Amino acid sequence: MLGSRVLELAIGLTFCYATLALIVSTLQEGLAALFQLRANSLLAGVRSMLNDPHCTGLAAALYRHPLVNPHADGGRPSYIDPQHFALALVDAISHAPGEFANLGSAIDALPDPHVQRALRALYQRADGDLKRFQDGIAGWFDSAMARVSGNYKRRAWIISLLLSLLLTILFNIDSVHLFQSLWRQPGLTAQLGALPASLDAATIDALWSLPIGWSSFPPRFDQRFLIQCAGWLVTASTALFGAPFWFDLLQRTVQMRGTGATPAERRAAKPST
Repeated sequence: MLGSRVLELAIGLTFCYATLALIVSTLQEGLAALFQLRANSLLAGVRSMLNDPHCTGLAAALYRHPLVNPHADGGRPSYIDPQHFALALVDAISHAPGEFANLGSAIDALPDPHVQRALRALYQRADGDLKRFQDGIAGWFDSAMARVSGNYKRRAWIISLLLSLLLTILFNIDSVHLFQSLWRQPGLTAQLGALPASLDAATIDALWSLPIGWSSFPPRFDQRFLIQCAGWLVTASTALFGAPFWFDLLQRTVQMRGTGATPAERRAAKPST
């Protein structure tokens, strides 16, 4: 029936997109851990904030502070608590930590005029309150890290798109061909079984039950190849929605299928006497 065919089509497409997004996110997390992308982005943000591009001055002193970098093996943190950053920065610039009166001269002695101006404004606004001064530094750090987070998300978006496009071409996951095949043969999704909880062998086997992969290689560069390229782009773009989005949609679609056929479909399927 038309309703059942649409549901089977939706299940097949959604499962394919969900698995691709899960693979892409797994690879992206692996690359981020391998190349320390978060730690490097954080360090770049701190160096820019403190105007220390070579990390030889204030940024280096800050990263030697145990509140910022508790790793004794020389590793770099992927996250810094704003209050810890404020405490570490005050310790780095102050000759007598804990004494607010000495901070003014310590700020004036900073070699960089931009950092000096920013800290001087926060110092004057604190009006003699060390805690208020530290809160101001924490707020300054939060604002700077918001920009770092935005840059990291844009970089992660580009990495996700490139990974998904690479996997799409490598395994020939053509949305146009997939749509046509599932529409003609909706029973192909019957092999999917239960919803996968993780990226395991059963999930990959279920994915291969769908009409994906190369039947002949290399492809012919004709009009059909242009349609195939369009299908690749559609597939690659779906990974940007993220695996949770697609698996949630898949679960809802499977629940709809589990409710059974509608009364109109049952009447149409009932043989006439």
